[in-house]
Amino acid sequence: MKTCDYSDSFRSHIPREECGVFGIYNHPRAANLTYLGLYALQHRGQESTGIATSDINHIYRYTGMGKVVDVFKEEHIQNLHGNIAVGHNRYSTTGSSFLRNSQPLRADSVLGPMVLSHNGNLVNSGTLRRALEKEGAIFQTSIDSEVLVHLMARSRLDDFLEAFIYALKAIRGAYSLLMMNKNTLYAVRDPYGFRPLVLGRLDGAYVIASETSSFDVIDAEYVREIEPGEVLEISPTGIKSYFPFANTGSALCVFEYIYFSRPDSIIFGESVHEMRLRLGTMLAHQAPVDADIVVPIPDSSVCAALGYSHESGIPYEMGMIRSHYIGRTFIEPEQRIRDFGAKIKYNVVRSAVKGKKILVVDDSIMRGTTMRKIIKMFRNAGATEVHVRISAPPTTHPCFYGIDIPTHNELIAATHTIDEIRKYLRVDSIAYLTIDNMLKALNIHHGKFCTACFDGNYPVQFDESEDHQKSLFEDDVMACGDYY
Repeated sequence: MKTCDYSDSFRSHIPREECGVFGIYNHPRAANLTYLGLYALQHRGQESTGIATSDINHIYRYTGMGKVVDVFKEEHIQNLHGNIAVGHNRYSTTGSSFLRNSQPLRADSVLGPMVLSHNGNLVNSGTLRRALEKEGAIFQTSIDSEVLVHLMARSRLDDFLEAFIYALKAIRGAYSLLMMNKNTLYAVRDPYGFRPLVLGRLDGAYVIASETSSFDVIDAEYVREIEPGEVLEISPTGIKSYFPFANTGSALCVFEYIYFSRPDSIIFGESVHEMRLRLGTMLAHQAPVDADIVVPIPDSSVCAALGYSHESGIPYEMGMIRSHYIGRTFIEPEQRIRDFGAKIKYNVVRSAVKGKKILVVDDSIMRGTTMRKIIKMFRNAGATEVHVRISAPPTTHPCFYGIDIPTHNELIAATHTIDEIRKYLRVDSIAYLTIDNMLKALNIHHGKFCTACFDGNYPVQFDESEDHQKSLFEDDVMACGDYY
């Protein structure tokens, strides 16, 4: 009997998640609150999770492979002492999916012990790594952000913050990260601000996270965004901000609004729910269609479908249901059960779609294989016409800034015309939002977006020689948990 991991086939029509970070300073239940914060950020990474804490004298760390609720037991949290904590949920965009690559990353040097949690992708990490290895550096993981701790150790600077900034100035790419030593917590966002990072307060404690949804679960108050290029220091002397980088102009990841972030979050200063409604409204203006109902592909397309429905007057229907209880591995069914990967995750509500012309709204199409299976499910359920509308432009280029979008040759919109995609999906019509209309719909005045996955205009150049889609080395050893 063969076992198969269907996680890729489930998600081949959408980009993969990045990572989520959470930190808290000056709270007696730091580990408990970090656990809850990571639980609320689970959508940003499910491969591994970890928490590190400090009681000023010692740093404690526990990581494991899998989701937050499966990795951490009550005894693990009780062993994480201290009132400072950083946590991490990981999806690997650089580095293999193994325990030693789980974060927070712990390191010791002449600067003392330090712990790092990183969301994003460093585009020059391979070049830096090779140079450091030639100088004798020994790496313990294959994650890109380990170069930071080596650069700090070799800076010959005695001050921790100065060494940290020295290392940050050497790296390029997308990063929203947390750095902790025994008594200080640092939060940093790259000069372009690719990935979100927000600051909150709770009972005199400071909280930092990838999204505000993690604040809500612990009743923390949202204060503000960490600014692009800002280094925020929280220490026994208070909170300070530094801006050590040249002003580059922002390149906010537009996919955070389209797909990644939870709709109940505020990122880049705006409500994700409201931004997705705007995308759906604009889509209805740009690409109207004669249909009986609007059906979202749950869950990330629900807001855009609502926006389309409200603007067009076409009734909104939950014509498809998504299972939220899928594990990573399944026993393969008999061959006669076709399209099992799609069916186990999605199921059509036959009474809602039978005999109707349906408009299917989704946020993106990557390879197109899963969408084709979904369309077939609608047809088999009795839909007379199936029209597809995408609340984003065609994805034609891979991302090197922390999103695992397939390679150029794997992206259907990079190798096919719109009409060829229509024929492949076997739909009556298909339309994507244009880049101009997407930006007009989002319409934020305090920053500009990165649209590289749609137009190939990469704001930060990456090393052409690097293979950003593969790990730097392989390892076949995994364990269920790891204490430091």
